[in-house]
Amino acid sequence: MNQRLDQTQTPLLSALQAYADRSYAAFHTPGHKRGQGMGRSLIHLLGAQASRADLPELPELDNLFAPRGVIHMAQALAAQAFGAEQTWFLVNGSTSGVMAMMLATCNPGDKIILPRNVHQSAISGLILSGAMPIFVQPEYDPEWDLAHGVTPAAIAAALTQHPDAKAVLVVYPTYYGTCSDLAAIAEITHQFNMPLLVDEAHGAHFAFHPEFPPSALVANADLTVQSTHKTLSALTQAAMLHRQGSRVDSDRISQALQLVQSTSPNYLLLAGLDAARHQMATVGKELMARTLQLADQARSRLSQIPGLDVLQAEQTALSGFWALDRTRLTVKITGLGIDGFTADEILHQQLGVTCELPALRHLTFILSLGNTAADIERLVQGFWQLTQVVEGGGEMGDKGDEGVGWQRLVGEMVMSPRHAWFAATELVEAEQAIARISAELICPYPPGIPVLMPGERITAAAIDYLQQVLASGGMISGCADPDLKTLKVITK
Repeated sequence: MNQRLDQTQTPLLSALQAYADRSYAAFHTPGHKRGQGMGRSLIHLLGAQASRADLPELPELDNLFAPRGVIHMAQALAAQAFGAEQTWFLVNGSTSGVMAMMLATCNPGDKIILPRNVHQSAISGLILSGAMPIFVQPEYDPEWDLAHGVTPAAIAAALTQHPDAKAVLVVYPTYYGTCSDLAAIAEITHQFNMPLLVDEAHGAHFAFHPEFPPSALVANADLTVQSTHKTLSALTQAAMLHRQGSRVDSDRISQALQLVQSTSPNYLLLAGLDAARHQMATVGKELMARTLQLADQARSRLSQIPGLDVLQAEQTALSGFWALDRTRLTVKITGLGIDGFTADEILHQQLGVTCELPALRHLTFILSLGNTAADIERLVQGFWQLTQVVEGGGEMGDKGDEGVGWQRLVGEMVMSPRHAWFAATELVEAEQAIARISAELICPYPPGIPVLMPGERITAAAIDYLQQVLASGGMISGCADPDLKTLKVITK
């Protein structure tokens, strides 16, 4: 669509508002009938207007899977605002978008090249599509115990070895805000006439200020998925999938989305996407400039606190760390003599500061357009008070300084995740599971990056790491035994 659209419009949001205000007798879903039958406690939480706006796919509100009206217009506006040729609204989060990208490009048995530190949604995509992963190891920073991005050279090597692959998928940025050289990866991928798929869940804001790393679309990705709720102002679970170029068939994407999304989409989520697009298209650069300023203030002040270290773009020469999103703050706390889970508990429970992601060695904080100068002050003062609470703790020791070593955790991929998912399984003691084939998708969550996945051989290092996360107060998802005393493995 070459014609410039009026970005001050909110077609879907306005239509939902008008219908919520309309007086009529409702004999359609949902059962609470525009809030009339909703429990008082829930109405008190949500408000009467939100209850009235919880509506189904009525004629005036269009249809998500066959859009011709206000959803179609809202998606067209989003495509122009984010720089895509076509955009789909997602109500099942970026998870559904990642799975749809894989279903749209891979048939059962096809190879797909992707980093080992993908989100668990990509493993679900492998199970659903039947594609066979060709894993590329991300660059690992032992000082920070962080897996960053993959390098162009690593992608080129994988493509040379597997020229019959059907697609390349990369994570950009990582949960910690680090970015690969995506334009170089796109150029290499396209030389093999393959589409580049990008899990850009944490980069929806990149398009709206020049001081951010380039968006995946600017870097020439073919498909990219963004969690509009993570860094912009959409409601939780609302996301977008963007396409450009002709390497992936648009109809197949639409069909794939019908497989992985609800047939009863929540219109509050859809309207929130329309509103978030409108906000960014009209005042996004101003909002992002303020957010960057707050982030820079926080980074500078936290760096002056003894015992803390804040991740900086200039701190590493790793080529998998090509750029850093400055609004993502990762703070290493090992100099305080405590682990990240302990620091998180003190900050959250005692000091009123809640991070996005605690890990053994660091805490990660997301700064966005919703943060204020008062938030930054509370963050900085919270860390000063934390140093007083744990004063005299000293360094964590050798084990903490070495990190877990990403490559040490990962076992050999023995069978496809799909075959392992459907294979016969048994429960064994954790110690007996070493060298067996995992039947489970086990992740510390967040960030939801699998340590064990179906079809992969289990290593002793992986079990040790997961048990260390649990012992430190972290959360593990995907395991049948939440205490991790037993593991589900493929029957011999």
